[in-house]
Amino acid sequence: MNSDVTIFGGQAGQEFAAEICADLGVPLSPSRTQRFANDCIETQLLANCRERDVYIVQPLAAPVQENLVELLMMLDAARGASARRVTAVIPHYSYARSDKKDAPRISIGGKLIADLIVKAGATRILTLTLHSPQVQGFFSVPTDQLNALRQLADHFKSVDLSNAVVVSPDLGNAKEATAFSRLLGTPVAAGAKERFENDKVQITSIIGSVSGKDVIVLDDEIANGSTVIELLDHLKKEGARSARVACTHGILSNNAVQRIADRDDVLELVTTNSVPIGEDKKHEKLTVIHMGHAFAEAIKRIHSGESVSALFEAPKAQPLF
Repeated sequence: MNSDVTIFGGQAGQEFAAEICADLGVPLSPSRTQRFANDCIETQLLANCRERDVYIVQPLAAPVQENLVELLMMLDAARGASARRVTAVIPHYSYARSDKKDAPRISIGGKLIADLIVKAGATRILTLTLHSPQVQGFFSVPTDQLNALRQLADHFKSVDLSNAVVVSPDLGNAKEATAFSRLLGTPVAAGAKERFENDKVQITSIIGSVSGKDVIVLDDEIANGSTVIELLDHLKKEGARSARVACTHGILSNNAVQRIADRDDVLELVTTNSVPIGEDKKHEKLTVIHMGHAFAEAIKRIHSGESVSALFEAPKAQPLF
C-alpha cells in the first residue's frame, strides 16, 4: 500500500481500524482524545496528514453521541491539517434508522448527522449496510456502501442447507433476504410485521412455507431483539424445525444475546464486528464475522481510483415470490 495512506481509529473504532491496517500492511496512526473538567473533549491526530489520503474509522456505536462528536473532531482535525482527502469509515451508521418524518415535529436524524459529518471535513464516506436505501443519498459527498451478504453466506455454507429457508423479519428487508437466499441456493420467506412502539412488534403472519424447515433469519440490525424473538415464536408455531439468526449490525442491547441464543430452537447467532462486541455479550452460540478485509479491499480501490461496487454490490435480487 502507498505510504501516503494514513488511517486513524476513534475510541470505538480502534479494533476495526487495526484489522484494516493489518490487511493493508500500514501502521495504525495514533490519536489522542482527552476530556476537560467542563466535560468537553478534545481530539488530536498524532501523525502527519498533509497531502495524505486520510481514513478515520469510527462506528456510531454506544455511546453514540460521544463517538459521533469524536468522529466530527477527528474529521475537522484532518481537514485542518491539510489532508488531501478525508474518508469517514463508518462501519455502523446508527442514525440511518432515522430516515423519514413519521411523526409531527421530529428531525430526520439520518440527514442531519450526514450533513454534520460532511461539514466537519469528510470528502468521502465508506460504510456498511445502511438501514434503508435512501440514506446513502443523505450524504452530499461520494458514498460507498458495502454489504456483508457474501461473508455471511460463506459462513452458512459450512452447514447442511438441504432443508433450509431464509426468512426476512419483514417485507422491508425482503430484497436483501432474497439476494442472500440466492447465494445459499435456498427458498425465501418473510414475516408480515406491525410495529406499535420502538420495542414492541407483532408478526401477524409468515409469507412462505417454513413448516419442518431449518430457517435462517436474516436482518440488517438487531438492537434489543424484540423483532427477532417475536418472529422466532411465530416460526415455532408454524412448525419450523430449527433456527439460525444472522444480522449485519449486532447492537444486541438489553441482554439480547442471551434472550435469543438461550432458546432451544436457536442453533446459532451470527453477526459482524461492525459494532464492537464486548465481553458481556460473548456466548457459545454467538459467531462474529470480521469485516476488516472487506473494508481494506475497498480502501485499496478508493485510493487507486478503481470501482468499489464491482467488489461489494449485493447480487441482484429477484422477486420474493
